[in-house]
Amino acid sequence: MKIAVLVARLLLGLLFLVFGLNGFLHFIPMPPPTGVAGQYMGALFVSHLMVVVFLLQLVGGVLLLANLFVPLGLIVLGPVVVNIVLFHSFMAPEGLPMALIAAVLWLVVFAGVRKAFAGVFAQKVEM
Repeated sequence: MKIAVLVARLLLGLLFLVFGLNGFLHFIPMPPPTGVAGQYMGALFVSHLMVVVFLLQLVGGVLLLANLFVPLGLIVLGPVVVNIVLFHSFMAPEGLPMALIAAVLWLVVFAGVRKAFAGVFAQKVEM
């Protein structure tokens, strides 16, 4: 299990590092999506919200690759992964397989560090 978590952490970190950097450096050409997906992405770019998303991807990917604050990296990347899966589920299904791979990698890494999240899943909190 440790090897699977290590491989998943490195792959997920690399994935988000590359795509986070690509948001700023544009070294992987990607044609703009069409239809509703294009309108949605256009609004995100015009409002500069994608800068925040790319920065979160970059920070989360670096944390996972450096093996520093891995739970924090997962917290940062969790909402990004959910949004990617939802975007590809509803607006651009051609990217859904890669989105699901990212989600599975996230879950594998989460399973490896789940003890760090024990307090989050406590039913009652002692005060």
